[in-house]
Amino acid sequence: MPVITRIETSPDLVEQVRTRLLDAICDGSLEAGARLTQEELAETLNVSRQPVLQALRILKHDGFVMDTGRRGLVVAPLEAAMIGRIYEVRSVLDGLAARLAAERGAAIDIAVVEAGRKAARGGQLAAMIDADMAFHQAIYDASGNPLIFESAGRHWQHIRRAMGAVLRSLGSRAVVWDEHAAIMKAINAGDAARAEHLARGHGEQAGRNLAAKLEQHTSPTKLQSGGKK
Repeated sequence: MPVITRIETSPDLVEQVRTRLLDAICDGSLEAGARLTQEELAETLNVSRQPVLQALRILKHDGFVMDTGRRGLVVAPLEAAMIGRIYEVRSVLDGLAARLAAERGAAIDIAVVEAGRKAARGGQLAAMIDADMAFHQAIYDASGNPLIFESAGRHWQHIRRAMGAVLRSLGSRAVVWDEHAAIMKAINAGDAARAEHLARGHGEQAGRNLAAKLEQHTSPTKLQSGGKK
């Protein structure tokens, strides 16, 4: 069992367990196909079996864990088709958010893009993913419509997991932040049509890239472990 930080008892124990397990799945500590047992996880996390059981049920419902019958619960594989479908939805939401932000005369702080470029140069996986999320969050906030973030947020953890797997295996593309910068400039210039076009196109291309890279690997576990056999 990989090292997962122990948890101290508190009222939101189920959520803490869910978060720890989800983080481990998304960062590759728990690889696709890894068997999950209540007893071992409870001991590792220093909690009783009940919150582990409830957390696993939530993760199963959300598609991160699956029941394999005799083997029990395992970490679900990364599926290129699912990631592609998620990005089909996200690209539309991102386009809408960018258009609304431009129409409202909102301004995206250039520091968000600069932080992203710095993270990409640094090559730290968590920092790169956090920077990407921060950029899109800035646009959602600027849109003035909280339902956009609520809708996009339903799929963020799956995107985070796929991004992590691909970045661990293939590294970052500097062009991503050039695209982000172009979206920011269109929003800040109040060009709603261009902002929507760029944001939607960026999301569609990102989805195709991620799905293609996932598809190239016959075993999802190879990506989860950074390509190691």
